[in-house]
Amino acid sequence: MHDDRGLKHRGETEAREVPIPPELVAILRAHIDRFGAEADGRLFRSEQGNVVASSPYYRVWEEARRLSLPPDRVASPLAGRPYDLRHAGVSLWSNAGLPAPEVAQRAGHSVDVLLKVYAKCLDGDRGRMNERIEAALR
Repeated sequence: MHDDRGLKHRGETEAREVPIPPELVAILRAHIDRFGAEADGRLFRSEQGNVVASSPYYRVWEEARRLSLPPDRVASPLAGRPYDLRHAGVSLWSNAGLPAPEVAQRAGHSVDVLLKVYAKCLDGDRGRMNERIEAALR
């Protein structure tokens, strides 16, 4: 999808490194080998070669949800929007124990914004947290 707002807090030519797992690298390389990429770097385009409009994009998104999620989850708000995958990724990194500054850098946030937005997403029980503290003290 095209975003007319430009890059968040970055200039047009400024980039941010976003590490991705090897499995995703393989999928993206296969996609590029099969379909190529636009001169501006876009990997996905309409049948006419233009930016994919939001209406067909969301129709495909809904179809993908229906095919990949169990029926009770399709009816839920889970991954209701593509942007929700970003939230899921940031939550996953945080719950995996990555330090807040690393998660913030990968997400393109400040640590303050990360903690403000994602603190409620931390899924850690007190017992697991106590074990981590005890292990650090040993």
